[in-house]
Amino acid sequence: MKIISWNVNGVRPRTDRLLALLKRHEPDLVCLQETKSQDPTFPFMAIQGAGYNVEHHGQKAYNGVALISPHELQDVQRGFPGDPIPEQTRVISAVVQGVRVVNLYVVNGKDLESEAYPLKLDWIDGVTTWVTGEFSPDDALLLCGDFNIAPDERDVYDPEVWQDRVLVSEPERERYRKLLGWGLKDLQRELSDEAGLYTWWDYRAGAFPRNMGLRIDLFLGTAAVARRAAAFEVDRTERKKSSGEGNPSDHAPVIATLE
Repeated sequence: MKIISWNVNGVRPRTDRLLALLKRHEPDLVCLQETKSQDPTFPFMAIQGAGYNVEHHGQKAYNGVALISPHELQDVQRGFPGDPIPEQTRVISAVVQGVRVVNLYVVNGKDLESEAYPLKLDWIDGVTTWVTGEFSPDDALLLCGDFNIAPDERDVYDPEVWQDRVLVSEPERERYRKLLGWGLKDLQRELSDEAGLYTWWDYRAGAFPRNMGLRIDLFLGTAAVARRAAAFEVDRTERKKSSGEGNPSDHAPVIATLE
């Protein structure tokens, strides 16, 4: 079972790249974040024409999440109970091939002095309350998406530069660890302790060719999912300007393969 998580930073300018990704990898599921599209402008027909089912939870110009699969998407849920900002479309989930997959686009938080930062923490707390109340660590459960959290120093190109900044602050990392403590495992870390496995690079200052990135796109699975983890890949080719149609997203697709 091949699952791709990708923050597309706008699905409409990335549609050709998305279709090429589907053809190249033939995934069982794609989880998109930051589609920045309402349903009337989302490329349903192009994706369905490629042989995939699609469910979307979007809004104009901001946020937006989608699930794309050649398999049936069962028990689709948009949002979650207790969301402190339900007007923002950040969560969609479904059962795919027996696994409950929760696709998340976590609040960014902007900076530690912004009012968006405590909102981010409250939002993650809301997701955690929902997940731990709705599901069991014994379930086949996978949380994936853009978490906007770099879990530890291996996941940051220069920890000194990023010290005391959003995405790496201790309260954010504490909430990541709380999910692990409940019964989730970081699938990428189950397979590798290597530093520098980044998934996001700023568009500015030549960050991508210099590999000045962060690992913020994550797969967290219960034991029933984590023990099936067979391979993990960051599709860096898709992040290159020289490949694909049009400009790339600032995130690379992240691919998890489950036995």
